[in-house]
Amino acid sequence: MKAARVENFGDPPVLAEIESPSPGPGQVLVRIAACGLNFADLLMIDGKYQDTPEPPFTLGMEIAGIVEGHGEGVALPAIGTRVAVFAGSGGLAEYGVFDAARCVPIPDTMSFEEAAGFLVAYGTSHLALTRRARLRDGERLLVLGASGGVGLTAVELGAAMGAEVIAVARGSDKLAAAKDAGAHHLLDARTADLRAEVKALGGADVVYDAVGGQMFTDAMRATNPEGRILVIGFASGQLPQIVPNHLLVKNIDVIGFYWGGYMRFGAAHLADSLKALMDMYEAGRIRPHVGATRPLDRSAEALDLLRDRAVAGKVVVTMDG
Repeated sequence: MKAARVENFGDPPVLAEIESPSPGPGQVLVRIAACGLNFADLLMIDGKYQDTPEPPFTLGMEIAGIVEGHGEGVALPAIGTRVAVFAGSGGLAEYGVFDAARCVPIPDTMSFEEAAGFLVAYGTSHLALTRRARLRDGERLLVLGASGGVGLTAVELGAAMGAEVIAVARGSDKLAAAKDAGAHHLLDARTADLRAEVKALGGADVVYDAVGGQMFTDAMRATNPEGRILVIGFASGQLPQIVPNHLLVKNIDVIGFYWGGYMRFGAAHLADSLKALMDMYEAGRIRPHVGATRPLDRSAEALDLLRDRAVAGKVVVTMDG
């Protein structure tokens, strides 16, 4: 089968022919239809992600496809079931074997492209906003990197939860996508005085930061007393610098969030969150936004789109060409 492989840290992934896998105990074989890309995939290429396998390995954290085989001790999901899986790695390939416990059946109305970009993006924003930030109806939510794969879902879910959403993104096209997702206020990251303009809108009660760097500092200064700042990621490439006395004076919480960690210490919270999201999808309350798709043999191009933040929404690689 074909797979996009990281042979050495720091080198571009290569498309290779490798042996098709067989499921072991507790695993299922999935014929992969689509793989959603994440910034963590870019970190894995350089060996900088916290859960990076040793090379050589197949890239791709989240997939959607059809169950085609069972390993020992597995009965569900049944063969033929359409599933999404947070794989961790192994997704940029025509087939993969994954723990059955990680498989989430998807509605017939959900396309594989939507499903491949659903779990991480929506799961991250939903659990972060509900469990960690405790976002309440009527609060003001500031979303940095609002047009990215996770940022756009934070806008959409925040609006659905009754928040007043301020979206920050680069350029009119990306801000238009945030507006379509439910943002009430739009700030262009290239030109806005973030601190001043957010304060003029009444300040932020919750900040969703997938960017880091200077934007974190500006957002923190525009956060209201008893506000909560979610540290989601560092798409800018710069770690945020936290000034403790600012937190103290305004009683601000800075909250770390890593969605994948809940698989180890909070699986029940993860399952409840994903069920709520699937219910929202089936009710038509959320609409996944796939910004671009590329076939497997153009996965390098897809990774470049992600790296350059060239599209709004998720970048997805499909296996059928």
